[in-house]
Amino acid sequence: MRQLLWFLALIALGGCSAVPQSREPERPGARGASNGAAVSIRPEAAQCLSELARTGSLYSPVPDRHYGAGCQISNSVRLDRLQGDAGGFALSNLGPVACPLASAFSGWARFGVDRAARQMLGSPLERIETMGSYSCRNVAGTGRLSAHSRAEAIDIGAFVLADGRRISVIDGWSSRDRDEQAFLRTVHRSACKRFGTVLGPEYNAAHRDHLHVELGSGSFCR
Repeated sequence: MRQLLWFLALIALGGCSAVPQSREPERPGARGASNGAAVSIRPEAAQCLSELARTGSLYSPVPDRHYGAGCQISNSVRLDRLQGDAGGFALSNLGPVACPLASAFSGWARFGVDRAARQMLGSPLERIETMGSYSCRNVAGTGRLSAHSRAEAIDIGAFVLADGRRISVIDGWSSRDRDEQAFLRTVHRSACKRFGTVLGPEYNAAHRDHLHVELGSGSFCR
């Protein structure tokens, strides 16, 4: 809580960085805004940022933006690094993510992915390779905006372990390596417990190479 109050006070004074400029990879909390501008924090957003900081994540608040046609970024962050049980791990190719999704994603990455990697494959997680988050587009084959258009969805392509193994969804889902198969199905099932919608290779051909996770009040797991 003291960290959050300090962060908000800096913003009120017009500062553009919430932590010292020297990088401390394992220190949780907020960095300065990713574009160098001060970010106005609403009370409900401040609560989410506080919860995200408690996960041990490193993140940068992103200013709200409205792009038209229903596409927007609101109450979002850029995740730099997530925390596991024994150490942190990186993310690649991840753009702005709505804060509530970032909180759910950080919990899943630690308890659903990193722990599964340790227990099933004998190595901790080193990096999650994503295929992006925000994108102003419709759900494939429909006229309905995708959750990506609000930064409320993430596509995950592969998991890299500390021992150097890279387990991709496209190769590992039907791999001859039974351990890799079991690992991917385990993280898929654990995602279904934390996100409103989870889509994988068995949903349709468009998802053969990634896991799609998004916010939502319902429960759709395929």
